[in-house]
Amino acid sequence: MMSLIAAAILLLMIPLFMTILKSRAHRKYAYVLIGLLPFISGWANLDAALINWAGWPGYAKGMVITAVDSLAVAILLSHRNLWRGLPLRWPLLAYLFAVGVSVFLSPSAQSSLFYVFQLIRVLAVFVAVSAVVQDESGLRWIATGLALGAIIQAIVAVDQRLSGTFQAAGTLGHQNLLGMMLHFVTLPLLAMLLAGQKNRMLIAGVAAALLTVALGASRGTIGFIIIGASLLFLLSLMRRPTALKWKIIGAAVAILVLVSPLMISGIEKRLEGEASESSDLARETFEDAARLMWEANPFGVGANQYVVVANSGGYSEAAGVSWGGGNLSTHVHNTYLLAAAETGWLGLLALIGLFASPIVIGLRFAFSRRMDPRGDVVLGATVAMIVMAAHSLYEWIFFLFPFQYLFAIGLGIIGGLAKARRREARNRPGPVKQVPEFQV
Repeated sequence: MMSLIAAAILLLMIPLFMTILKSRAHRKYAYVLIGLLPFISGWANLDAALINWAGWPGYAKGMVITAVDSLAVAILLSHRNLWRGLPLRWPLLAYLFAVGVSVFLSPSAQSSLFYVFQLIRVLAVFVAVSAVVQDESGLRWIATGLALGAIIQAIVAVDQRLSGTFQAAGTLGHQNLLGMMLHFVTLPLLAMLLAGQKNRMLIAGVAAALLTVALGASRGTIGFIIIGASLLFLLSLMRRPTALKWKIIGAAVAILVLVSPLMISGIEKRLEGEASESSDLARETFEDAARLMWEANPFGVGANQYVVVANSGGYSEAAGVSWGGGNLSTHVHNTYLLAAAETGWLGLLALIGLFASPIVIGLRFAFSRRMDPRGDVVLGATVAMIVMAAHSLYEWIFFLFPFQYLFAIGLGIIGGLAKARRREARNRPGPVKQVPEFQV
């Protein structure tokens, strides 16, 4: 009953959001919530389960809706012609189709449909964000929401560390999930600063994200965020070097230096003793189990089924996965192998296409017209995609819906700005002018 009441409240939020979106003076608050809500919806109980399988060992545990979905639907209902000519829609639909096909191969079709439902929500957020970033100052307000989300995570992470928790997880429940989500905060916000945005909230968001990553003490997250920032700086300077960019890079390096003691101490503590070695060994056995499953089922065993099939089919046992530490209820720490095991070759190729398409379109956008400052912004989201694709070799976090919200925001930034440029090129031939929110 409580779930139905919560779901009804979330549905009633749709007309409320639509009313806010109709007001030019207040729609910015809705845009801020796009970036903020993915970080706090679960923490603030702004969600509801239409179907709840809390004990299911997969990553999608029911048909869940959140305030993010209500806002996305409100945006879709408030705009026109959202779908026509929108880049990146087909790769996302192709992946959704591949996951849908896997439902017919699943031993539990209903639980596989949970992930299909989740991807439909992701599709809605992507289309909504792509519309917002084409609105005047829409991207700036989404970025403000992302920055606020990072600041809240930093505050919670500091409290957790002071309370004795070594690997602070913020409001997300796990430091790896939080760390990967922050890829889509740190890099796009840095890119907006490089593009000429003079906004203290963006600076605070970058600093908070880096502090949170340091307190999370995740080796992968720390390493990939440093690699991502370095790649972003390099590509941005290659695109168009300016004095402002060198100042931003210097400030970012200074922040990294300030938080580096926390990062180094966290890595050192993680590497102490045999814990790191046993963790790496467990990852190897998970990957062996996933490969065995994939080889035996080249078309997949069904989305959201890995843990169940790995145990019932004897794949974990054959691969030597240990019984301790909850290993038998853990997913393989590799997004690509998990996709291959569950959705087969079709799902794996669709997932690779979903990751590669925004990278190709984003790099083309950034380097095609180097005087357009939006190219740096798209470059930030693109580098976040590159970092995510590389990080996914060591994590399965992609399949969790809080992360997929941030992924959808990144897709929406790239797709929406690419669509806006194409429209400008058709309506006003010649060089693309700077849009107001990116004028220095």
